[in-house]
Amino acid sequence: MIKTIIVLKETLPLEKRVALDPKNVERFVKAGFKVIVMPDAGINAYFSNEAYEKAGATVEMPAFDEAAIIVSINAPSITLCQQFKAGSLLVTMLDPYNNVELVEALAKANVNAISLEFIPRITRAQSMDVLSSQATISGYQSVLIGADLSPRFFPMLTTAAGTIRPAKVLVIGAGVAGLQAIATARRLGAQVEAYDIRPDAKEQVESLGAKLVDTGVNAAGEGGYARELTQEEKTQQAAALAKHVKEAHVIITTAAIPGKRAPIIVTKEMVEAMMPGAVIIDMAAETGGNCEATIPGETITLNQVTINGPLNLPSTASIHASEMFSQNIYNYLTPFVTEEGLALDLEDEVVQGSLITYQGEVVSDRIKALITA
Repeated sequence: MIKTIIVLKETLPLEKRVALDPKNVERFVKAGFKVIVMPDAGINAYFSNEAYEKAGATVEMPAFDEAAIIVSINAPSITLCQQFKAGSLLVTMLDPYNNVELVEALAKANVNAISLEFIPRITRAQSMDVLSSQATISGYQSVLIGADLSPRFFPMLTTAAGTIRPAKVLVIGAGVAGLQAIATARRLGAQVEAYDIRPDAKEQVESLGAKLVDTGVNAAGEGGYARELTQEEKTQQAAALAKHVKEAHVIITTAAIPGKRAPIIVTKEMVEAMMPGAVIIDMAAETGGNCEATIPGETITLNQVTINGPLNLPSTASIHASEMFSQNIYNYLTPFVTEEGLALDLEDEVVQGSLITYQGEVVSDRIKALITA
């Protein structure tokens, strides 16, 4: 049984989050775990070393000399993973589609690995869903960036100088991030339209006060995600969307397909037809972008349209992002905590969906298919 938890310090340049906050560290300590936190692991989320020590953790560089639960936001390097003791459990956003070499290294080192992105989207697992918790922050932040870059007010204003009409915001993709973007834009007073290729999004969009754009394309896929469109569907979608894109003052794009490049939805021709001063915030920039002109990590201007490709939006609200991520991990692990330590139930639906490596083997069918291909 594992009774030690190690919290890694994130190393990616834009990463400010930490996988466990002091509140949940204290809860694990009270449950009988020894918690080791790397020095300054929470410093960019404003959680000091002293706060972790007060919560009962030991702040030091871990020796990795015993099997442990090792938690992080992003997948650690292969070099670091090779230091982990056999039998350890890595809990992280492993990004296994793009980290096949790391997955194979973990299996070879007999390190068990949970990929938090693979948690099934079922009712019981909602409190564990890191994709949803972090997307909530991304949707919120994207609208604030759009409002900041736009040369227009969002709300309708009646002033002595006349009436200012509300900004028109178009949100493309009505998943968790898109719905939060809709809600935030509405709170700021904008007139909001939304588009999603899943028909069940209509009720959610309208409940937030937005109008759903109907292109006649239905591409509902597995697990609550959209499937990839056929070329004919892409053409139909583009033709129907073009008018709405042209009239929008701010566009927020959020469409993603797991393990693949983000679909191009806003073409350069659409951008060139937009009004001067319009803004596009491309939340899919990290996987290539939904706008054909997006440059990930940069803000550019094309034909007087500002296009922003933000990276790691959750880190821009590092305190709440860390608290939410930490709670997700706590909710995932606690059902398997016993007096002797952690004992995963391999028959549990959530574990089966998210377990990538176990006892020296790659056990996820989706990732095994990539390795054997």
